[in-house]
Amino acid sequence: MVTDSSNKPQQRRGDTRQRIRDVALELIAEQGYEKTSLREIAERLGVTKAALYYHFKTKEDIVVSLFDDLITPIDELIVWANGQPPTLDTKREILTRYGIALTNASPLFRFMQENQATMRELSIGENVKERMTTLLDHLLPEDATMTNRVRCFSAVFSMHAGMFVLKDVEGDPEEKRKAILEVATDLIVQAHEG
Repeated sequence: MVTDSSNKPQQRRGDTRQRIRDVALELIAEQGYEKTSLREIAERLGVTKAALYYHFKTKEDIVVSLFDDLITPIDELIVWANGQPPTLDTKREILTRYGIALTNASPLFRFMQENQATMRELSIGENVKERMTTLLDHLLPEDATMTNRVRCFSAVFSMHAGMFVLKDVEGDPEEKRKAILEVATDLIVQAHEG
């Protein structure tokens, strides 16, 4: 918080943007992208639509800003992977780092899972797909057979699916994360040995 000349607390612009993003994601998770309106987001925040427009012109702008939080760590991971030798150890590290990015962005992956048709229509959908393709390329063995391509794809898919399937299963979150990573890693190892 900052204070103005009357010493009354004011929220910083960044805090308001984050609150908008949080509320939008919460509403979209509750009722879906299509059924969530900017008016509802503004009402839940207790602000006018004009105040909301100051930060975001459209609902898609809000979602794009949310996905920037996901894309940034993936971009950093891709840059890191580009500078590494294509060894099995590198691929294991890619999966480990990707697992951390997934954990940190689990609400966004839930959004993608539950709003697949919308993701295909939004500009961000193609950006995420491109990055996932690049990441997958780093996991593939040289001259990969179709079976081994499927194994690598399945490794990434199992990380996504594991987040959703295991979120409602009792147990330690860290233990679940490690189990998901172990299964994904086993698939990558099989792809490189096969």
